[in-house]
Amino acid sequence: MADLDVNEIIALIRKEDSRFDRSAYAFVRDGLEQAVKELSKLEVERTKVSKHVTGRELSLGLRDYALAQYGPLAKTVLNSWGVLETIHFGDIVYNLIEYNVFSKTDSDRREDFADIFKFEDAFVAPYRPERRRLPMPSFAEME
Repeated sequence: MADLDVNEIIALIRKEDSRFDRSAYAFVRDGLEQAVKELSKLEVERTKVSKHVTGRELSLGLRDYALAQYGPLAKTVLNSWGVLETIHFGDIVYNLIEYNVFSKTDSDRREDFADIFKFEDAFVAPYRPERRRLPMPSFAEME
């Protein structure tokens, strides 16, 4: 299996678990890279920077990555790939772990990805227009 590239591994994973589009796997892989970079910037004060990202950290990083990549379409794009909630990030990560694309620590759990945020709150609410009450002209002003 060591000779397989990531695309071949994703094809194998999708034969066993077809819930998620191949693009979802690429998104999680790229998002993990971005999350590690961002966390490394925040960990400058530490003497040893860990490359490990928790389920919560990765979920939040994927949220930011999705908003940066897709803006107001983030929820639509993720949903079209079969990703409907944060636990699905965990399902994708653990599928990749099973094929040794990602690794985990003994304390990591799939459930670490559950209910980190609601997609509606993260991807739709920031783009809703503020409700403003416009002043209504009087009939006298309309003449």
